[in-house]
Amino acid sequence: MDKVIFDVRRKMVLDFIEEKNYKPMKFKELCMVFSVPKREKEEFKEFLDQLIAGGELTLTENGRYKKAEPDTFTGKFCGSTRGFGFVTVEGMEQDVFIPADETKGAFHGDTVLIQLVAPAVPAGGTRAAKRAEGKVLQIVERGFTEVIGIFQKNKNYGFVIPDNQKIGSDIFIPCGKTMRAVNGHRVVVKLTDYGNDRKNPEGTVTEILGHADDPKTDILAVVKAFDLPTEFPEDVKTQLLSVPESVSPEETEGRRDLRDRMTVTIDGEDAKDLDDAITLEMKDGHYFLGVHIADVTHYVKEGSPLDKEALKRGTSVYLVNKVIPMLPHALSNGICSLNEGMDRLALSCLMELDERGGIIGHEITESVIRVNHRMSYNQVSRILDGDKELTVVYADAVKMFKEMKTLSDLLRKKRKERGGIDFDFPESKIELDDRDFPVDIHPYDRNPATKIIEDFMLMANETIAEDFFWQELPFLYRSHESPDTDRIKRLMILIKNYGYYMNIRQDSIHPMEFQKLLGKIEGTPEETMISRLVLRSMKQARYTTENLGHFGLAVSYYCHFTSPIRRYPDLQIHRIIKENLHGQLDDGRQAHYHHILPDVAVQTSSTERRADEAEREVEKMKKAEYMSKRIGQRYEGVVSGITNWGMYVELPNTCEGLIRLQDMDDDYYIFDENTYTLTGEDTGRTFKLGEHVRIIVKDVDFLAKAVNFMLEDSIFAEGEM
Repeated sequence: MDKVIFDVRRKMVLDFIEEKNYKPMKFKELCMVFSVPKREKEEFKEFLDQLIAGGELTLTENGRYKKAEPDTFTGKFCGSTRGFGFVTVEGMEQDVFIPADETKGAFHGDTVLIQLVAPAVPAGGTRAAKRAEGKVLQIVERGFTEVIGIFQKNKNYGFVIPDNQKIGSDIFIPCGKTMRAVNGHRVVVKLTDYGNDRKNPEGTVTEILGHADDPKTDILAVVKAFDLPTEFPEDVKTQLLSVPESVSPEETEGRRDLRDRMTVTIDGEDAKDLDDAITLEMKDGHYFLGVHIADVTHYVKEGSPLDKEALKRGTSVYLVNKVIPMLPHALSNGICSLNEGMDRLALSCLMELDERGGIIGHEITESVIRVNHRMSYNQVSRILDGDKELTVVYADAVKMFKEMKTLSDLLRKKRKERGGIDFDFPESKIELDDRDFPVDIHPYDRNPATKIIEDFMLMANETIAEDFFWQELPFLYRSHESPDTDRIKRLMILIKNYGYYMNIRQDSIHPMEFQKLLGKIEGTPEETMISRLVLRSMKQARYTTENLGHFGLAVSYYCHFTSPIRRYPDLQIHRIIKENLHGQLDDGRQAHYHHILPDVAVQTSSTERRADEAEREVEKMKKAEYMSKRIGQRYEGVVSGITNWGMYVELPNTCEGLIRLQDMDDDYYIFDENTYTLTGEDTGRTFKLGEHVRIIVKDVDFLAKAVNFMLEDSIFAEGEM
């Protein structure tokens, strides 16, 4: 709906609601009042839903629309095992706390209408910040229709203990609805009743995934729990029949022919979907960098079954050894993969940079390329280290790799100078056996070659975003807004205990202050801990139609352009870029994009969060499985978190475990939430973040996907490790 029409209709509806004689009306009655023709009823329903989402209307339990109560908002309910919950409201800085007796039977994942009953209280002095408090007025939409969990038989009926610990109740399974599941089976339950504060939810077992002890069932359970689509619909499969296996001469007409340039892809050893390639030449002291991205939109047309399914999925999901792709393999591993020696269609960002790494010109063009070498990060890193054998094998590209390293260093230096924040957390590399059981976990090696690709992709993304911002065309940006002031003040209190300080001016902070802090803590015992606290203080990046800048990168313009095989936003802006190149973005097409892009931004931000959560769940699960075979073993670790229920310790292999307060039986420990320390009441013994400790693996809670440690008597003196 056009914004002007939306605003006019919104005023009409809300003015009507304000009338004294107004009574809640059903949808059919409202359509009659506003003379909505049959062909526009679906659009009118969407319009009313937007007013509900904006907190201006509510829908009663009997389906009548009425004016929203004061201070009402719509958001997602996040449950807990203790009955209370939190509601995430779009645009609100913090979640709203919902006491257990005010949830109105809301289930984890539900969309709910809430009313604020107490505002948020910011931190001040020694006083901790307090979340806003609310109560659920209405359940707008159920978030889950199915639950995954472990079946427990009890005479003629059963219960399912949900895998998701945020679902606070077991699911009751009546007699005859168990599919003959036995104790320990991991099952899928279709919910038939969501229960209330006096009654458990109820459901029917619809699928038995296998036994909980079988490692192959756990990833499948996460896939089911997050409703990740594993099969492509029939209309998508039908469309794939028309996708060619190779590029025809006709398809290359009118494109920039770059097949004579030395072109490489640099990816992980096991990567299959190669959607970015690089060229680099030096002329008169200037760098001519080409970032060439697979032209996926040539094969995925707007509104086609492939496009609709890609938007629905939003992103590819990577679950240790399993990939749930956004696009079918015929595209992602076939015609859209920039395979060595094959002609491929691309969308290229050609940039000229001066000797200091500053961009002095660029061009965006449709192209045809041919990759000379399919390289791995490890191979390029070894070549840069002088590996003689690889230097001979790839002699024609060695000079280019060295120039890439030089340019990468320049770009990284420039990013640091402007205040870009470079978090260097060790990612976990989890290796599984043929039974899907983890046999090794260690930090993933981030070498110079990975940084080269990262730096070049960042440059292309920034260049594209700035180009389209100044053209004032509808676009999809990757936005990372400035941190919330209260969170920064809280962080300041914490780092002050370690002798660090950041400069805040007029309730705002420049990313350079974070970068300076990260530089000061580099190599210190508290580096990992403070880095994580800095990250937690920031907002989550998201997709927006408005250019809000990227705080973490310290850039004014940023988008996602470089991965259209695995991210829908990239695919979407490729379509806009290509239409612009062909002069097709007339007023009608711009209006079209202004209409659809807000929904694309919301959908893709949501599916990205879903993918991140699923990936974290699988990682936690596999780490728990790995440590379950190491009960009683001793490790050296670092205190990574302290709470009022215990302290978390991270091991060198990236696994983390909890030492519960009740297991610290040498004293009664008091938690200080301002300094994040635990202090013994009698001994005065203090534990703080970043401290080195010795632990023993106590046990593993598979339901919670958590590892529990016990503390050894001795702790490391500062600097011993």
